[in-house]
Amino acid sequence: MPFGTNLYISTQITFLLIGRMAVLLKCSGVSKRFGGLQALNNVDFTVNQGEIVGIVGPNGSGKSTLLNLISGVYKPDSGQILLSGEDISKLPPHVICAKGVTKTAQTVQSFPEMTATENVLTSVLFNKKKSEKIQGLDRAHELLALVSLSKDKFDVKAKSLNVVELRRIQLAKALATNPKLLLLDELLTGLTPKECDEAIELVKSINKQGVTVLIVEHIMRVIMGTCDRVIVLQHGEKICEGPPKTVCNDENVVKVYLGKRFDFGENEQ
Repeated sequence: MPFGTNLYISTQITFLLIGRMAVLLKCSGVSKRFGGLQALNNVDFTVNQGEIVGIVGPNGSGKSTLLNLISGVYKPDSGQILLSGEDISKLPPHVICAKGVTKTAQTVQSFPEMTATENVLTSVLFNKKKSEKIQGLDRAHELLALVSLSKDKFDVKAKSLNVVELRRIQLAKALATNPKLLLLDELLTGLTPKECDEAIELVKSINKQGVTVLIVEHIMRVIMGTCDRVIVLQHGEKICEGPPKTVCNDENVVKVYLGKRFDFGENEQ
């Protein structure tokens, strides 16, 4: 689906000038503890400009915690998180968002008494002047169309929409902040296989416009068929990293997470 003429101009230019191999995100020795639980322990990895990188692992392995650290929801106990070389480890979420990092929530979040358009408008007007509201309405509608929300739902209150529609709105809200790095936390939860395919094609389209994607997901055919690289977490530690086929053939990954070697020819979730 084509983007609007002015959508993501800055990220497209950055993408073309810097190229895919420039490091956009670098996590060094990142650790986080919640009381007696060591959620993450000394995690290191990088994400290059233009990549789609997947994060997988058993429940409780630290995947969502990692995204929350990158987006500023939590602060690391130790280690460093760099965005284009700048330390963002201790910055609040709204500042990190303004710098180009946006995260969708694992549990769909919305303003239930506001319409789909109004929900997206809150993000469109993030750090914008009130005088830009009229242009903001056009942008909100453009983004809702981009994520394939039916036009007849634009003015419906969020509380009356289903989970698929709410996930589309959530993605539109994230895109409205013009992210350099889009963090997706189980975006496909609750979707049918067809809806998953549609959503992942949208993610690929967004990535082709220069938006780097870091995605947490349990649907392995999506991760393996979409990502340039995959990071595997277990008990808060990185146990494997590499191209999808390399990760799927790793004996430790098969043992602790996959259960069996992944068949790249299968079409089941």
